[in-house]
Amino acid sequence: MKPCQSCQTVIDEYTLDKQLEPLRDLTVDDFNVCADCTTIVVDACVECSGAVYVPRNVAVTPDYCPACRADRIDRTGTDPGWHCDTVSN
Repeated sequence: MKPCQSCQTVIDEYTLDKQLEPLRDLTVDDFNVCADCTTIVVDACVECSGAVYVPRNVAVTPDYCPACRADRIDRTGTDPGWHCDTVSN
């Protein structure tokens, strides 16, 4: 078991896996934070309307979920970051 990079608490994998369910193809192994230090915002991704992961110490919600960000990097070869300049409808 790994400690949370934010608060150093041992990560409860069961609790975090349950919290990460809305995120596509991600498990607790993809994160280095505990469930107490994460916030999942459902329907926030501008690409897929999926959930996004927000560290608790960050005030701005990302526009892209991790999966869509990775897909975009694979397609274009450039990293769009977590935020887009304009939201397309």
